[in-house]
Amino acid sequence: MSGILYFVPTPVGNLEDMTFRAVNVLKEVDYILCEDTRTSGILLKHFEISKPLKSYHLHNEHQATEKVITDLKNGQNIAIITDAGTPGISDPGYLLAKAGADNNIEMICLPGATALIPALVVSGLPNNEFLFAGFLPQKKGRQTKLKQLAEEKKTIVLYESPHKINTTLEQIKEFFGENTKASLSREISKKFEETKRGTISELIEFSKSKTLKGEIVLIVNNSI
Repeated sequence: MSGILYFVPTPVGNLEDMTFRAVNVLKEVDYILCEDTRTSGILLKHFEISKPLKSYHLHNEHQATEKVITDLKNGQNIAIITDAGTPGISDPGYLLAKAGADNNIEMICLPGATALIPALVVSGLPNNEFLFAGFLPQKKGRQTKLKQLAEEKKTIVLYESPHKINTTLEQIKEFFGENTKASLSREISKKFEETKRGTISELIEFSKSKTLKGEIVLIVNNSI
């Protein structure tokens, strides 16, 4: 009988966001796939989890997936985690989920930490319908994607890094309009968690007035 593949969310900041179930699953599987063994090693040590860690990241996931599927077919139970958040959401995990589905492997994704939902809830922008766009393309296709998103009537959720946020905000102003409503959340669930709301022009002023740190979730809506 094939084993079970578990997708286990890990805290995006505060370690207390780890669920009891997540800890128990990680203690029970045969081994754990992770982006960075050093980062995940700290997490596992904190929760007294002693299981083998194997690297599974954007640079090796194509090669590693076949071996993982073979192990699952041989009856091993395996968990995949990322450095923070839910595997597969702007992190490695999709290729493995696709391979699992193609091979009729039982897969279970635990509910848990993710950055986009807290940022969306506190944005004050409509959240009955929303579009999660993740990270914008770095270069090729970036303007095309921005033009496409500018036509969207739903609230849009984006991820961005601190050193690129100013450029992204300026581009959103260019394509969406200067009065576009937006919310910027950073350091979610950490000590210095912060959310700034306003027009895109106001967020540009805010972003340029200080050096932002930590991963950023940007919520945008130009239909209100």
